[in-house]
Amino acid sequence: MTTKIILDTDPGIDDAMAILFAEASPEIELVGLTCVFGNADIDTSTRNALYLKERFGFQCDVAKGASQPLERPPVGASVAVHGENGFGDVAITEPTISADPRPAHQYIIDSVKAAPGEITLVAVGPLTNLALALQQAPEITDLVKEVVIMGGAFGTHDHTGNVTPFAEANVHDDPHAADIVFTAAWPVTVVGLDVTHEAFFSNDYIDTLRDTCGEVGEFIWDISRFYLDFYKARMGVDGCFVHDPSAIAYVIDPSLFEVRKGPIRVVCDGPAEGLTLQKHKDTKHKTDDWADKPAQSVAVKVNDQALLDLYLDTMSRFG
Repeated sequence: MTTKIILDTDPGIDDAMAILFAEASPEIELVGLTCVFGNADIDTSTRNALYLKERFGFQCDVAKGASQPLERPPVGASVAVHGENGFGDVAITEPTISADPRPAHQYIIDSVKAAPGEITLVAVGPLTNLALALQQAPEITDLVKEVVIMGGAFGTHDHTGNVTPFAEANVHDDPHAADIVFTAAWPVTVVGLDVTHEAFFSNDYIDTLRDTCGEVGEFIWDISRFYLDFYKARMGVDGCFVHDPSAIAYVIDPSLFEVRKGPIRVVCDGPAEGLTLQKHKDTKHKTDDWADKPAQSVAVKVNDQALLDLYLDTMSRFG
């Protein structure tokens, strides 16, 4: 049985890797792409989603979403990581198709209400669209099958942050939205740096994608040149961590991951802005702003080789 997903995304090189993974998987029905600011500004991220849909023949909808955080000042696009156009500055044609007329948060609300209990929301960018949907229609918490998020860092395996010493980029871009989403009464699984930094696409692996996955593999190879240069210059590694595709892997096969349960809060200001904290021990305290929040799941271990095999096997369907 396939899982219907709406993929909330800010394409983005690793977003493209995740979007194409979802489209290729026989376990997933990609219902819609809802776009948000983040790796690129909202116009660029929406253009990139429409480009992927048109070039590779997706049937899903595309909806344009939030252009800035709920409260904090915008931090700006991740040009140093993803290039000016979000796709590593590889030249792409302007799409001839248009986005759904509804804003992304309204598209999410309408889609979930039309298929109660059937749709999983997968978010791999800032969580602003999901927070706006919750603010406008809090009843959707009872209608969503699951929420899977690539974001956050909880310190497992010493993985703490990637844009500050203690904050992951998607949460840091809109910490207020993340806190709303994590504390809502719907089932959330967070696939953060604790596991995405435990899986690695080497240069050789991406070469194999190019050689075995047809036009899609060639496209991923092309846009990853800029991304891999960033990783080499910043971290001295030959490859990249498996960020956004890990969230799709969880949807396809949750058994690849080990999770722990407990409520999650987000620090929304100060030097630790964007820090994600899970209370995973049943301790009692006089003051406890976690105690009345729902327990959510955080991925803390991953079978990284099985994840890499799953990604390559799935993408080979394009070959």
